[in-house]
Amino acid sequence: MMLKLEKVRARYGPIEALKGVEIEVGEGEIVSLIGSNGAGKSTCLMAISGILKPAGGKVILNGSDITGMSPHEIVELGISQVPEGRRIFPKLTVLENLEMGAFLGRGDFSGFLESVYKLFPILKERSKQYGGTLSGGEQQMLAIGRALMSNPRILLLDEPSLGLAPIMVSKIFKTIQEINRAGVTVLLVEQNAMAALKLSHRGYVLENGAITLHGSSEALLNDEKMRHAYLGE
Repeated sequence: MMLKLEKVRARYGPIEALKGVEIEVGEGEIVSLIGSNGAGKSTCLMAISGILKPAGGKVILNGSDITGMSPHEIVELGISQVPEGRRIFPKLTVLENLEMGAFLGRGDFSGFLESVYKLFPILKERSKQYGGTLSGGEQQMLAIGRALMSNPRILLLDEPSLGLAPIMVSKIFKTIQEINRAGVTVLLVEQNAMAALKLSHRGYVLENGAITLHGSSEALLNDEKMRHAYLGE
């Protein structure tokens, strides 16, 4: 497995946010992490990307223990995160935001930039606009584009559909498929369980900091408990 979480625990003071979480993501996969608000999904991604140091367990990348490494070291290893709420720099231009994503200064900057502009032509058109003037959907494109500027092998996406109109959600999800086809492995955190599972190869359900269900996307879409709790049936 490319990425593994082994019995990962995380705390916020006295609150145990992750309770021995185990997740596997194979190279070339899109894997969804589904759950309600407060289930621990974002905490999981922060533990992987080094923003939060786990209280126990291990994060393994290609057989190596990366638990507790700093965020910039983890980006250097090929893991890049698109945070919930996008968190672009509103007072920087689109191009400057993308340049921030290439802070490692490695590889073919012009080539990476051209790849992002090919995925999101609107960003090229708006390259001199301030990030804060973009629509919500365009800001999400910019956040994804910024993450891709580090040339990641694994992309962590935290609620990319949040607050977007259905037509924009569809566009963003199609782009995630394109990114995956280009060779980037994806771990997707989503509340929109139906859309996420239709996009993914496999999925995990997180409830109160613990994995309660996992399997192929097809199996989860047909699971009675899943359909009742998350698919609105």
